[in-house]
Amino acid sequence: MNWKFWNRNKTQSADTKKKKKSATREWTDAIIFAVVAATIIRTFFIEAYTIPTPSMERSLLVGDFLFVSKLNYGPRTPITPIAFPFAHHTMPIINTKAYWDGWQLGYHRLPGLSEVKRQDVVVFNYPMEADSPYLRPVDKRENYIKRCIGIAGDTVKLIDAQVYINGKAVEDKPGQQIDYEVTTSGQDINPEVLRDLHVSNYEGSPFYTMTKEAANTIKGYSNVTSIKPRIQPANGGDMSVFPVFPTGLVTPGDHKYTWNVDNFGPVIIPKKGWTVKLDSLTLPLYRRAITVYEGNTLKQVGNDILINGQKTDSYTFKMNYYWMMGDNRHDSLDSRFWGFVPEDHIVGKALFIWMSWDSDASFFSKIRWNRIFKGIN
Repeated sequence: MNWKFWNRNKTQSADTKKKKKSATREWTDAIIFAVVAATIIRTFFIEAYTIPTPSMERSLLVGDFLFVSKLNYGPRTPITPIAFPFAHHTMPIINTKAYWDGWQLGYHRLPGLSEVKRQDVVVFNYPMEADSPYLRPVDKRENYIKRCIGIAGDTVKLIDAQVYINGKAVEDKPGQQIDYEVTTSGQDINPEVLRDLHVSNYEGSPFYTMTKEAANTIKGYSNVTSIKPRIQPANGGDMSVFPVFPTGLVTPGDHKYTWNVDNFGPVIIPKKGWTVKLDSLTLPLYRRAITVYEGNTLKQVGNDILINGQKTDSYTFKMNYYWMMGDNRHDSLDSRFWGFVPEDHIVGKALFIWMSWDSDASFFSKIRWNRIFKGIN
């Protein structure tokens, strides 16, 4: 017979009390689990983004909320692992760095469902934030969203705003738009017509931003005497476009390129394993990729080119690169200005719009119901 039966319940009660967590501990565990789970989902599976600028209009609108897949191109493992959860690069309110860049890992990408394809709408890190004053790590640079026009190995050229890839004209997307110069007989175009056609215009300006379909509609109005695309002429060099910016070539004598946003190229997009001959023509195009993105030192000593201290006349690329452009061609900061996007900057593929909010609309019309759960093409 067990003579200790009288203290069995006391022992069990003590063990139960010992094992039972406090409310604070339970809440702490729940919060830690939620943060870890959300971080894993955002890093390796899917993440939400917002469209802040009109550079992709009218395909994507300011106020569109997107889901972006990390799985399509393969999730990128964290390069800057020590960071504040849910803050990309800057802490809200206090505006300090949300990460510690004292410890950084190399670039690695897990297997994905596909490679980046032409015409994909892609989220990537803004390459120019490698420079001062930002000097941010790759994965902490600002997120941009553009359409991939050219992939590694392609030759890109623009003639009068028409994009050519490998010598073939690229079909315009339905939402693509440019600026048009509109001349009227003196009677202004009805603002309601412009609003219905989603045409934007700065007050007093003769230039209107619209799609080709909207331009064809406006052309038929009796008070419109002419409407023509606002195209910069060929050989009308623009000092703000690549390769003058961002390579530091600031005077016409420093380079042999007279490109602008409408007449540009041809330029070959670097491909992993491709060897380019280095000379006065190619150095302005590929210097940034060789030095900033692939981490080499490049010096010119007289007629000699030295990479990492070794004299050479060629370079073999270590990564694939892409050419990104906005669908709002005359209001987009894209590859025409800063050049190639390296593969280690690729974040993911835009899938669909889960919410769309028009901040300029009336209270009852702020939600764009026709855009909710709309796929992105």
